[in-house]
Amino acid sequence: MDKLKLNAPWEQVKERLKENDIHLTDEDLQYEPGKEELLLERLSGKLGKGKEETKAYIESISANEDAAG
Repeated sequence: MDKLKLNAPWEQVKERLKENDIHLTDEDLQYEPGKEELLLERLSGKLGKGKEETKAYIESISANEDAAG
């Protein structure tokens, strides 16, 4: 899987993700560059989406596009 393409700092993206889904915790959103796979596995389970869909969702949040879903 390709790396996440973030257009905003992770802290900003993380806060916007938490605003969009109040069930996400800081622990759910723990991210280290190079460990995208772990983040996507964790979040896809929480969000009930596939990894690619979760990746696209995170990237849309970072691009300030907020893909609904």
